[in-house]
Formats: sequence, C-alpha cells, structure tokens
Amino acid sequence: MRRYICICPALFLVSFSFLLAASQATAADSVPLKVLILDGQNNHDWKTTSPILKSYFQQCDRFDVEVATSPPERHDMSSFRPKFADYDVVVSNYNGNAWPKQTQLDFQAYVHNGGGFVAVHAADNSFPDWPEYNQMIGLGGWEGRAQHSGPYVYFRDGAPVRDDTKGRGGSHGSQHEFLVTTRDANHPIMQGLPTSWLHTKDELYDRLRGPAKNMQILATAYADPKQRGSGREEPMLMVIKYGSGRVFHTTLGHADYSMRCVGFITTLLRGSEWAATGKVTLALPTDFPTAKKSSSQK
Repeated sequence: MRRYICICPALFLVSFSFLLAASQATAADSVPLKVLILDGQNNHDWKTTSPILKSYFQQCDRFDVEVATSPPERHDMSSFRPKFADYDVVVSNYNGNAWPKQTQLDFQAYVHNGGGFVAVHAADNSFPDWPEYNQMIGLGGWEGRAQHSGPYVYFRDGAPVRDDTKGRGGSHGSQHEFLVTTRDANHPIMQGLPTSWLHTKDELYDRLRGPAKNMQILATAYADPKQRGSGREEPMLMVIKYGSGRVFHTTLGHADYSMRCVGFITTLLRGSEWAATGKVTLALPTDFPTAKKSSSQK
C-alpha cells in the first residue's frame, strides 16, 4: 500500500506526483513539517517567486507553510523578528538589508540547535559580513565577496577543489538550460535521481566563495565559456552541517521559469524535508527531467 501526497488538480497536467512509501512512513512522518519562507527584499523578483515556492509546499501534504515578509529595503528593520523556533525548516528567498542583531542571534541559535535551513539562489548573496551565516551557507557570492571570504570551490576530476588564489566571489554567464550532474548519489536528497538531468533556463552561479566547512557537494553543473561561464564544474546543490542543524543550499531558482523546473521542485522539497528531519520520504515524480529533456510544471 502506498500513500499518495503532493497531488492537486493543477499538477495532474504534468503527472507531478510524489509518493510516500508505507514501508518508509511512521507516525511522525504523518505530521506535516512546519515551513517558514523568508522574503521581503531581494535583487530578484521575490513578489513573483515567493508565491511559487509557497505553492509547492502547499501542494505537498508533507508540509504546512507560512511566509514572513521583512520591511522594505532601507526601512526600519527592528520589528522583523520571526519566531524561528516555531518551525521545522526555514526557507530563505531573502537578499537584502541586514537583520537586527537579535534576529541574527535567534537564527544562529535556531539552526545551531537543530533547526533546518534552506538557502535558495540569491539567498547566498546575503549578509557578506555575518560570519555565522556564511558558515551556514558554505559558499556565497557578490556583495563584496572575494578571497577574504574563503576559497573558491569547484569540482575537477571528480573531486572538490579549494582554490585560495585572489579573485572575486560570484558571477554567472547568460541564462540557459544546463545539465546538472549528481556527485553524491547516496545522499538521501539525491537517491534515485539521474546521473545528469537538464535544468530549465536559469542563471548558473560560478566562482562562489566562502568558508566551505562541513560542506558536501551533491550536484554540479558545467559553466560553459560559450555562455560566459567559468569553464569549470560549479556547485549547484550542497548540504552543510552547522552545529546540530542541517542546511540545504540550492543555487538554482533565478526566476519563475527556473523554479518551475521539476528538478528544482523535487530537490527543493526533498532538501527541505531532509533539512527538517535528516531523512527523505518523498519519492521522485514520473516526469523528472532526463539528460536530454527538461521538464517544467505549467
């Protein structure tokens, strides 16, 4: 017997159905995980993408989701203090002004003490001067990041390289579809995924820098010089241990069309479940992209 989750009428159009095997299910698995999405500021269109992110969690009965929206850029941030401890996992779609000091301390304690955290795309641009946040995300870009921020990490000959030479932190070429290559097929988030799959049009982040401590690279993509990329295999999906907390970092998800990729949705939901619980019960949808064909939710 199988229990079917993450199904709504709109999703039948692309057969986007996640399955939860009864052999994996426990009483604890039947209790929805509480998700908090953070937004309110971003150099990307968060007013469009946050509702999309929210809808994916709403379509899956593994999650209950709420949103905390900060004051606008250059406004008083003192009132922004979400109750992180009320949630199993926090998903950041935020890139903007620094949070109040107490909010930073609250968030550090939340993750360090076992809370789950998911950083989506430009969330890794945030807070270049907040050391603990940079420990959480492993790698980041822009906002003055350079060699002082940590090594430039990429993949070569099947292994990560930590490059300490001088250089900027963060860049990307032209938006395009690109292959995402699995680097750790045994990690719960990645189990069952193809060796390579074609991601929809997106920004391919490269030259990211950071502490990169307690970090494991799950997937990479080749930043093709023909698309103004670095010419290296760059980290796309990562997990980081921060204290007792688990962090899933996806560099994917620049815009609404990028987030509609079934590969993005799948890894987002599986990554969020893993960050919250340390395991993954969500199986792959039948329309997951292949190495030759991308797949998007309409």
